[in-house]
Amino acid sequence: MLEIQNLHVKLAEEDKVILHGLDLKIGAGEVHAIMGPNGSGKSTLSYVLSGRDGYEVTAGSAKLQGAELLDMEPEERAAAGLFLAFQYPVEIPGVGNMTFLRTALNAQKKARGEDEVSAGEFLKLVRAKAKTLKIDAEMLKRPVNVGFSGGEKKRNEILQMAMLEPRMCILDETDSGLDVDAMKLVADGVNALRSAGRSFLVITHYQRLLDHIKPDVVHIMSAGRIIKTGGPELALDVENNGYADLVAEAE
Repeated sequence: MLEIQNLHVKLAEEDKVILHGLDLKIGAGEVHAIMGPNGSGKSTLSYVLSGRDGYEVTAGSAKLQGAELLDMEPEERAAAGLFLAFQYPVEIPGVGNMTFLRTALNAQKKARGEDEVSAGEFLKLVRAKAKTLKIDAEMLKRPVNVGFSGGEKKRNEILQMAMLEPRMCILDETDSGLDVDAMKLVADGVNALRSAGRSFLVITHYQRLLDHIKPDVVHIMSAGRIIKTGGPELALDVENNGYADLVAEAE
């Protein structure tokens, strides 16, 4: 599904290198988690894959189902099936949640040469998805994320993901700032989308999210590269012992 080879990235306006030859391969239907100390480059990886400005790729490749993501504009990456759930979702005053969702959904369908969803079809679909995530009708009527709590913003991100049905889902510290109940709701929404044709990259600091979203593979990242890969037990080891020994082994 996603194959990253020898990815080197620096800040566009500076000489600061953030990713140093990162390699990662995620197969179809797999859920991978990335953990690591602050400043290790986890969020940078998600930004570069989604096409955010401010970063310069100096070497390497990142392919989604064989197509080079780095040659695409952000909207082309989204139409190709890439989705990023933000750590800090932005508010969009004046843009209704329903309008935003339907516009995004139909824009992707149009880009893929598919029929757009009618108003009636969309309303039926969004209500069903929102019910699963315990998002009430009033939230759907409000401007995007405006006045939402942290948990509501994260559930709204998962609602967007559920509506767009991407092939490759990246969750950038979606658990940040969530209480236990909100985190479980988000995890339930993610788990409901797991399928043989959809893959996930979950970036997190905490083992507690992985108790609900059970990954197939866990990677530890430090200084812009992956230093260790293992099963779910690797996350437990980090929870109990921290990163220091793993970082020291990799140096």
